[in-house]
Amino acid sequence: MGLQQFRTESKRLLDLMVNSIYTHKEIFLRELISNASDAIDKLYYRELDSGTAGMSKEDFYIRVDLDKEKRTLTVSDNGCGMTSEELRQNLGTIADSGTLRFRQERREKGEGADEAETIGQFGVGFYAAFMVARRVTVTSRAFDGDGAYAWQSEGAEGFSVKKAEKDGVGTQIVLELKDDTEDEHYSEFLEPYRIQQLVKKYSDYIRFPIRMEMEHSRPLEKKEGEEQRYETYTELETLNSMVPIWKRGKSELQDEDYDTFYREKFYDYEKPLKVIHTSAEGAVSYTALLFLPARAPFDYYTKDFEKGLQLYSNGVMIMQKCGDLLPDHFSFARGIVDSPDLSLNISREMLQHDRQLKIIATNIEKKIKNELMSMLLSSREEYEKLWKAFGLQIKFGVYSGYGQNKELLQDLLLFHSMDGDKLVTLKEYFDAMKESQPAIYYASGESAARIGQLPQLDRLRELKYDVLFLTDDVDEFALQMLREYGEKPFKSVSAGDLDIGDAEEKKQAEEKTEENKALLDAMKEALGARVKAVRLSTRLKRHAVCLTADGALSIEMEKVLNHMPNENKAKAERVLEINPAHDVFQKLLRIYEDDREKLPAYAEILYTQAQLMEGLLPDDPGKYAETVSGLLFSV
Repeated sequence: MGLQQFRTESKRLLDLMVNSIYTHKEIFLRELISNASDAIDKLYYRELDSGTAGMSKEDFYIRVDLDKEKRTLTVSDNGCGMTSEELRQNLGTIADSGTLRFRQERREKGEGADEAETIGQFGVGFYAAFMVARRVTVTSRAFDGDGAYAWQSEGAEGFSVKKAEKDGVGTQIVLELKDDTEDEHYSEFLEPYRIQQLVKKYSDYIRFPIRMEMEHSRPLEKKEGEEQRYETYTELETLNSMVPIWKRGKSELQDEDYDTFYREKFYDYEKPLKVIHTSAEGAVSYTALLFLPARAPFDYYTKDFEKGLQLYSNGVMIMQKCGDLLPDHFSFARGIVDSPDLSLNISREMLQHDRQLKIIATNIEKKIKNELMSMLLSSREEYEKLWKAFGLQIKFGVYSGYGQNKELLQDLLLFHSMDGDKLVTLKEYFDAMKESQPAIYYASGESAARIGQLPQLDRLRELKYDVLFLTDDVDEFALQMLREYGEKPFKSVSAGDLDIGDAEEKKQAEEKTEENKALLDAMKEALGARVKAVRLSTRLKRHAVCLTADGALSIEMEKVLNHMPNENKAKAERVLEINPAHDVFQKLLRIYEDDREKLPAYAEILYTQAQLMEGLLPDDPGKYAETVSGLLFSV
């Protein structure tokens, strides 16, 4: 029989298949193996229905054979096979899916189409073979057919179907590979290790064994004085695992099984802190096996890191990293999701963004949150280890997206506090608060040790109010996004008004400020635009001075923002506070009365002292050193 034309706009459509739909040439093997698996499934389920095939599940297989001399790659199966008409229908009509028809027929008969875990949907996967092959020959013998037939094509020009010889039921697909070019190296698909790699990557969990002859060597018997010689031999090996760990019952698995799978799959030398094995059925069915690592990958906090879970559909890998399944704040999770219900695009390399995907992603987010809370409450040491590695990412999650996830994440947060060398949650801090405490106080700095030396803590220590120590740049932004916890507002120890002290204390402070207004105004004038005001302090006890800030922008936030590549520098409204009970204040009063021309020098020194305690460099180190020297020599 002569060359027959494809039954569609073949030339343009097949060209689209080969050059546009698939982004990686290696996908062709996944598609051919998936088709072979579907063919076996069809025969297997016919056997279940009729009991006439005389084969059990253990009898089925898929085989890959390589011939370097002939440059052929062959994929064979002993599935249902195809008649001459089915060859014309299934392979002669692009985008005609025999597997999809099979599932629809079972559904119409009420035979549970979903139980038959067939893979194909679009009827285009077979044509991926033309990405690597110049000629494809399909020889097939149907279970109920009248003999074997061979379908052959060299691409869009057409195909032929003729009588052929074949032993046994099933299908054999022979790809005559294209010649290598400077840019394309098709010979890689003739290397056994490469085929083994691709099967492991894409088809490891196909339910039937995928076999291939692998070459090995063994030492020959060695005689005295001879060099060791080896002989090569081939052995038919099964390349795939077949049953994925996530489809086995939890009762069948031990911790060691999960740990081994995790280390081998994700190349981590440390076992995970937590394993989440969950499944769901209903509107969307899926199984998820997730791992919470003990350490962050070296590139985790870089722009090169790519989040995502491995996505499978009926055991066939679709995406190496599906980012849409993980929110950014839980991007540290690793694992897989396997679902038969996802809407894939025509190449099965990408997802259509649909309702099913969003449902799975939402469920996974809730599951991870619940497991983290469980760790926090019952395995605190493990949670703190995870927090050390990934806490920064969770805090970014509170701040990002205008705080849309703050309620979800707020109870997962940990901070050091002034009351003891330990991490506390917001709830733990809140539950330990004194009834009189009006706010949740926090202080920011490079480290807990540095923060503990801040003069702004004096009065809070006296009142025995605990203070959260914020050591990461994002911390203060996250708390400002939260605004409050348990109806208690967050307040910086450097804020203009800490709202502490009784009415009598506040009245005395106001009176003392009014009495010394002239001195404070003179110091403000000496410091100029660097400060908004100079005030007497109600928060200082041991220290002489400190810097505070009026307005929403704190001094620490100013530092963080100004480290970013912005043209416009942020500026907090700084206030120099002076302790009226300190000897320094009495010295300032005497200078103002007796030696007023020295007041600007003392104001400069005290302001710089306050800067240094905040971790800020002096505005003009040279001028500061000169001023100090001048005062020392004038004593």
